[in-house]
Parts: sequence; C-alpha cells; structure tokens
Amino acid sequence: MATVPRPGAYVCGIDAAMDVIGGRWKVLILWALDHHGSCRFGELRRQVPGITEKVLAAHLRELETDGIVHREAHDEVPPRVEYTLTEVGRHLNAALEPLGAWGREHVLGGAPHPA
Repeated sequence: MATVPRPGAYVCGIDAAMDVIGGRWKVLILWALDHHGSCRFGELRRQVPGITEKVLAAHLRELETDGIVHREAHDEVPPRVEYTLTEVGRHLNAALEPLGAWGREHVLGGAPHPA
C-alpha cells in the first residue's frame, strides 16, 4: 500500500515523520498494535485509555491512509474489523523504540519496558 503524499514543504525528515505520527494518541495506537498484534476497535480503545471513539476512528483512518495501519473487514455477521501494522508501520515502531528507551531512562527513571 502506497502512502499518500502530504501537502506542504518539510524542513527535514523529522518534520515529515512528525506530520504522520503527530498528536497525543497516534504513537500509543502504534504501540498497542505492536504489542498486541491484530486488534479490533474495542480492544484498541481499551489499550489506549482516555481516547474517544471518534478520535480513535479518525486516527485509524489517517494511519491507514498513510500506509501505517492495515484495516481488514471480515464478511461476517456481526461485522468484524481488525487492525494490524503494515511493514511500514513496523519500521516506524522500530524507529520510535530508541525514543521510548530514552523516555524510560530519562523521564520514568529506568522503569522496565511494559509487556
């Protein structure tokens, strides 16, 4: 799945990446999908406490448009939709891991990585 070009000029790669993952919730959605694999909407909502259904749905659509998340709708009754990271999403999480390690060490005081 190809990513959709975003409008505007970027100053650097970090600027471009922050445009994709910016906001309070997107990195937490990526973290939940990385640690729990395939998730349904309700499972994701429980994994990201405080997020509203509206915001979660909007962020999932944006991440899908950017080629970070794959949405699979199963032809069942009742309908079932599962979200997983794409290969691009897995690479993005790998790039974010050093930032998480920095936060654990310098902000959380060396707290262990949650399972």
